[in-house]
Amino acid sequence: MAFKYEPRKFNTEVSTLVIGSGSNTVSVGGENAFAFYTFDSTDGHRPKVGVVISDTGRFTDIPGIKAFYEGSETLAGRAKAAAAMPGADFIVICLDSAHPDSKNSSPEECAVLVKEIADTVDFPLIIEGCGNIEKDSKVFEKVAEALQGKNVLILSAHEENYKGIAAVGLAYSQCISAESAVDINLAKQLNVLISQVGVKPDKMAMNLGSAAAGYGFEYIASTIERVKTAALAQSDAMLQMPVITPVYSETWTVKESIASEEDYPEWGPAEQRGIHMEISTAAACLAAGSNAVILCHPESVAAISALISALI
Repeated sequence: MAFKYEPRKFNTEVSTLVIGSGSNTVSVGGENAFAFYTFDSTDGHRPKVGVVISDTGRFTDIPGIKAFYEGSETLAGRAKAAAAMPGADFIVICLDSAHPDSKNSSPEECAVLVKEIADTVDFPLIIEGCGNIEKDSKVFEKVAEALQGKNVLILSAHEENYKGIAAVGLAYSQCISAESAVDINLAKQLNVLISQVGVKPDKMAMNLGSAAAGYGFEYIASTIERVKTAALAQSDAMLQMPVITPVYSETWTVKESIASEEDYPEWGPAEQRGIHMEISTAAACLAAGSNAVILCHPESVAAISALISALI
């Protein structure tokens, strides 16, 4: 008897998150099957690729990145170049300068900076903080106000500051990403708490954490897979938000990416190692079920975008 495959479409789906405004938006999520299971369903939106730029110029000393942004002297100029990067679906503005151990830029200064970018570049935006939870809470409030009407995604709200971030999102109609530490239970709990403040599921995303391939990455992959299984197979509404994974911050800081070729000649050029680490980690995140990845090298962005197109 010939084998007859029966497609498995779930009765529920991941919610769709729209980032951006006007004619330039990007839709993330919406699927009702596992990642790249196009033999089960072609519903939903293709995975997306974001490009990060930092207001401190982080990673711009990498030759390929430096060459790509050559001639772009301002952050707004780099944002304009990033929007034109082949394969890019959205831009992530990382406000590293706000960190107290960096330039300690004020929330007002950060707001002016992102407003200039939003006025210069008509492209979907995600705003990432400096990593200091207390400072980020103040920065996000001013940034969300300055970008009212732009429908940006604020990355990320933590257990320590979710009430303030959620209130800001509601007040200025911005989207919120909930960040948890590689744990399905923590992810669900934070989504519940943010929802109780009043944020709707279609204005939320999840950042479940990230790690470079080979650095405990199996925990990342298994967490994303468990979240997607609960969302689709178990119809868990509190885990049906799309997953966005910042890959760049982990892959360009590990030994394999930063050790000099002089110290490890058998490893080859450091930049190529970093690109390979970024591509392999991003591909694995997408295969596990991430709806979008955030990268920084033009070659990585092009490669992952081509991979997605080949599989969808």
